[in-house]
Amino acid sequence: MTSKSPHDTPTEATAEQGEVMLDGPDGLAVSLTPDAARRSAERIARAAREAGNQSRTVEASTGSAPIDRHRL
Repeated sequence: MTSKSPHDTPTEATAEQGEVMLDGPDGLAVSLTPDAARRSAERIARAAREAGNQSRTVEASTGSAPIDRHRL
């Protein structure tokens, strides 16, 4: 886990000359093969579902509302 707050801006993805280009926060710039991009997308989707479930579990156990990171 990092000490920074998570970004709430999604990464941009484009197809250029047979590669998938990712452009994201903090200077993220990555070129992936189509296969690596598909597998990464599946892993990101799985991790996003897991993280969403974790935050709902914490909210339910503490009775607290979700943190609005936009206001931090």
